[in-house]
Amino acid sequence: MQIERWSFLLVLISGFLLWRPVKSIRFDVQSSQTKCIAEELKINTMTLGKYYIVNSNEGQPLPDSHNITVGVTSMYGNAYHHADNVDEGQFAFQAMEEGDYLACFFAADHKPSATITIDFDWKSGVAAKDWTNVAKKDSVQLMELELKKMYESVISIHHEMLYLREREEEMQKLNRSTNSKMASLSFLWIFVSLSVSGLQLWHLKFFFEKKKLL
Repeated sequence: MQIERWSFLLVLISGFLLWRPVKSIRFDVQSSQTKCIAEELKINTMTLGKYYIVNSNEGQPLPDSHNITVGVTSMYGNAYHHADNVDEGQFAFQAMEEGDYLACFFAADHKPSATITIDFDWKSGVAAKDWTNVAKKDSVQLMELELKKMYESVISIHHEMLYLREREEEMQKLNRSTNSKMASLSFLWIFVSLSVSGLQLWHLKFFFEKKKLL
């Protein structure tokens, strides 16, 4: 019974890890153009990115045109990584600001124009942790390693739930504020409508009395 509980928990955590945002993509960048990838990070989230230029001619050196400039910035413009004229690289940092982070890849101008294929792997949260190195460093057994993964996942889930709760409270406040404004506008519209109707009735009564129809 105990083993079944552990197995169920491991399956649940594994499903969560598969759901976590892990980006491993391959895309093309033309000469003198820029391609940016966005990732939303919360404060204190660990993130890891690796990139390299794909060599279509294996065994041959990359052409001189195949160099890129890479920069990672927060939505507030603060730089977390920058590399000039490279064919591969990586970055790792802990997010100090909440919001969208941009990883931009710029290919320098080249004649004739060249197409550069880039492989980019961007991981955040639990997925950004190198569990293989942890196991080698701590010399832990397989079950202990799984428990560490589970603990990290539970902490991540807890933070995610707190974040979602904060967002829900913000949405509730916005809904209450919107409903209050709509109610005020409704009462104002009713007051204006009644006022206009009263003025029309008064005008008609005055008109008929002047014409001695009443």
